[in-house]
Parts: sequence; structure tokens; C-alpha cells
Amino acid sequence: MRADARRNYEALVEAARKVLADEGTNASMEAIARHAGVGVGTLYRHFPKRIDLVEAVWRDDLDTLVASPEAGLADLEPWEALEGWLRGYVAYARAKRVFLSELAEAFEKQPGLKSATRDRIMAAAALVLGRAQAAGVVRDDLSAEDLMELISPMCMSPTLTGDQADRILPVILDGLRLTPA
Repeated sequence: MRADARRNYEALVEAARKVLADEGTNASMEAIARHAGVGVGTLYRHFPKRIDLVEAVWRDDLDTLVASPEAGLADLEPWEALEGWLRGYVAYARAKRVFLSELAEAFEKQPGLKSATRDRIMAAAALVLGRAQAAGVVRDDLSAEDLMELISPMCMSPTLTGDQADRILPVILDGLRLTPA
């Protein structure tokens, strides 16, 4: 991809992320192109259908989420890395609720996509949890699957507010922390 085409692609994905978060499923392709500073024709050259753009935002966010335990979070202490990853996961999942119905089309088109996504998220969770367990700061009787079962209701709740998430996540974290007897 030429440099200018790559810049336009990245600007469109970033604009779509912002506009979809602000306007939800009512976001128009024209508003996304306008926010990216490109013409609608440029948008449609990169993303012929709306689902193509939604899927690009989702894939980009997923890649960032699953790479975070090895990227930015690797420099943190194990507890802070676990907390940071969980906060990132909750934010990721809450943001994706907005266009989950649109992503259903992508999941139908590519049946293995949903399970591959779950596997990637589970591997990232296992990495950050395992590191915290090895450091002795998190209970060792929990698996990554257990961790995701604890956190998932927050992510799927249509009524959960950001303030509630900020109050509930520390309660979950307190339950994970290894406390001396």
C-alpha cells in the first residue's frame, strides 16, 4: 500500500472508531469520511461495505488488546499489568457492544472468527494472569477461563455505566489478590 493510501486507511479506521463510539449504529459513512478528512470515494475504495470498516476497527482493537501483555504491560509489575489488562479488556468489550450486531455478519461469513477471537483473548488473559500468579500476587487456584467468567458480565451488561465499571472492577481485583493468611 502506498504511504498516502496507508495514511488514509489508518485515518478512516481511527475516525470510524471515534464516530462509532459517539454515534453508535447511527453513524453514517459520510460522517466517518468527514471526520477522517477524506472523501467518501476514498472511504469506499478502502471499505466497499460498512461491515468492512466495522470489522477493520474491531480487528485493530483486538490486535492491540491481545498484544498488550507482551507490549506495554510487560514493563509493569505483574499486579499492575493484570489490572491494566483487565481495565483494557472491559473498555474494549464495552466499546464493541455498540456494533456487536453488525459484527454478527462477519461472524456468520467467517464461522471460525468468533472462536479464534475468543482463543486470542484467552491466551492474552492466561499470559497476564500467569505472570501475576508466578509472582505470587494473585490466587493460583484460578484459570484464565475463570477470570473471563468473572469479568464477562460487566462487559455484556447493556446498562453498566463507566462509573459502575470503575467501582466493580476493584471488587473483582480484590477477590483475585493473594492475601496472606
